[in-house]
Amino acid sequence: QVQLVESGGGLVQPGGSLRLACSASRSIVSTYTMGWYRQAPGKQRDLVATITTGGSTNYADSVKGRFTISRDNAKNTVYLQMSNLKPEDTAVYYCYFRDLLRRDYWGQGTQVTVSS
Repeated sequence: QVQLVESGGGLVQPGGSLRLACSASRSIVSTYTMGWYRQAPGKQRDLVATITTGGSTNYADSVKGRFTISRDNAKNTVYLQMSNLKPEDTAVYYCYFRDLLRRDYWGQGTQVTVSS
């Protein structure tokens, strides 16, 4: 059974930065497209960014130019570098991937709060 564990969330002031990490229990980071999603209170879970096995990235319009997704295959870890954070970035951030059988895997989430 694959486990995804997020870390790196916290409280940050507007304009600040955080780096989230998603560690996988098996070597999946180099095998599947990985993604970060977020869910704010009372809202649906939305895609933030994805990275393919070939390194291609995709971002939600709201985070383009501010967030960067990357991965370290040797560490089985995916990162989300977040800069110039805004209060509207406040949410629980989840790591995600879908395997070849189209089964979805989610981490437990990490809270990011942007507030002065």
